[in-house]
Formats: sequence, C-alpha cells, structure tokens
Amino acid sequence: VVATIKVKAGSEGDFEAVAKQLVAKVTANEPGCKLYTLSKGDVPQTYVFMERYVDEDAVKTHRGTEHFKDLGKKMCAFMDGPPAVLRMTEI
Repeated sequence: VVATIKVKAGSEGDFEAVAKQLVAKVTANEPGCKLYTLSKGDVPQTYVFMERYVDEDAVKTHRGTEHFKDLGKKMCAFMDGPPAVLRMTEI
C-alpha cells in the first residue's frame, strides 16, 4: 500500500508528530505488517506512507486496531483532503 497525503499549510509538524506515533505503534504491535514507513514527498506538504503486509488479514487487522482508528482520526485534522491510496499485489 502506498498512501499519499497532502496536509494543510503550517500543520506539517503537528501531522508528523501524530504520524510518527502511528508508525511506532504499528511497528511495535502488528507482526503481520512487514513495512510501515512515513516519508516526505517532493511536493511541499505531501507525505507518503509505504506499507507492506503478509496478507489481507493483516491489512484488516491493521485497520481494526485502536491505534489506527485513534491516531488516524487525529491525523485527519491536519489533512487537506482524503489520501490517495494505491493498493498493489507483489508478483
């Protein structure tokens, strides 16, 4: 999964603080998630989450966790629109 997120001008620091908490929680608590990183994009105010899961059940588990629901809701306050999500299947 590649999720590209644009944030509101001036909210980059707040978004990063919450997003880093999410990365830490996912990394520590979701064994089915093999990659969960946050990067800055080339375009200003743009961030990219790169995610890799062992299977679809691990994706469902991720989406159902309290940390994803809670921190995801907090991140939404800083986002400038919905994320662009690209789901891929490894060949």
